[in-house]
Amino acid sequence: MNYIEIIGFLAAFSTTISFLPQAVKTIRTKDTSGISLSMYVVFTIGTFLWLMYGIMYPSLPVAVANAITFLFAGIILVYKIRYK
Repeated sequence: MNYIEIIGFLAAFSTTISFLPQAVKTIRTKDTSGISLSMYVVFTIGTFLWLMYGIMYPSLPVAVANAITFLFAGIILVYKIRYK
């Protein structure tokens, strides 16, 4: 692993872990009142596209980070639609 991949993994870890508190709070409280549905739809689609990019390029840091973020974004999106 070279220094560029290490930077990629550190960036991926940072952005992915920053998303975790919101996901945990939403899952625990089911409160999505402060979350924009249209923003989360676009965000989840964008995350999925970054995941596909990371797989096809291939870029392991991009793929792993976006797989995890897509999972949490998808859960929050489902909660937003289900619990309005």
